[in-house]
Amino acid sequence: MRQLEQELHTELFERFGSRISLTTAGRIFAEYAEQLLDLRRRAQDSIAELETNPRGELVIAANEATCIYVLPEVFSEYRQLFPAVQLQVNRSFGAHVVEAVMDNSADFGLTQLPVDEKRLQVVTIHHDEIRLIVPARHPLAGKRSVTPEDLVDYYLVLPQHGKTRARLNDWLSPVMDEIRVSMELDSTEMMKRFVMAGLGLSFLAVSNCREEIASGKLRAVALSPEPMIRRLGLIYRKDKALSKAALGFIQVVLDNLKDRVVA
Repeated sequence: MRQLEQELHTELFERFGSRISLTTAGRIFAEYAEQLLDLRRRAQDSIAELETNPRGELVIAANEATCIYVLPEVFSEYRQLFPAVQLQVNRSFGAHVVEAVMDNSADFGLTQLPVDEKRLQVVTIHHDEIRLIVPARHPLAGKRSVTPEDLVDYYLVLPQHGKTRARLNDWLSPVMDEIRVSMELDSTEMMKRFVMAGLGLSFLAVSNCREEIASGKLRAVALSPEPMIRRLGLIYRKDKALSKAALGFIQVVLDNLKDRVVA
């Protein structure tokens, strides 16, 4: 107590022999001390409540196609398990997804693999196949597979950038000087619409065209000589302290998508 009085440069207690009582300064200090103790108890209760009823916000960065075709199922289940946690989606392109996770503007990212960043935890959660997408009555619709040479007579609608575009450039390299690109787009939905309108052929992941294929509007033709497999991964910083809400998101993603193969 003497040390505390020295720090405050005032007496907190009046001493009368063996009796002791608070000074005016002591009563003021005691009032604030009780408030601090109450705040401490409330903080402890709130932190303990997070274990039984997690709340807060999680930010997920993903590209357009992932937002449309992957996240709705994940978010639906997560919301049932963690109703007090707010989920926010930042729509980004592949490289920007990694950047968002690295600079902590997003808690998690869903992006096409590989990701070459040692500070990130990378979990492969989904396999898909990229195929040639054509209108249902197109001459190539009945083929089991196509080679780059099969496409030199047709206009192509290609993704504007990203890992898929880089892989397609490699696949098309034997006929790169002969192919005809009608347009380059950054939207999966736009690419499908343009193909259905007869403005060109495109390349998309099968899972992104399931409804159109099932309804007979589009056909998906495998690429030859080898299938073009796309891997989707969940990424987050290795040094990130994961809350119960964050750990729950990882588990829901794994339960919904881990080892799922679409072809």
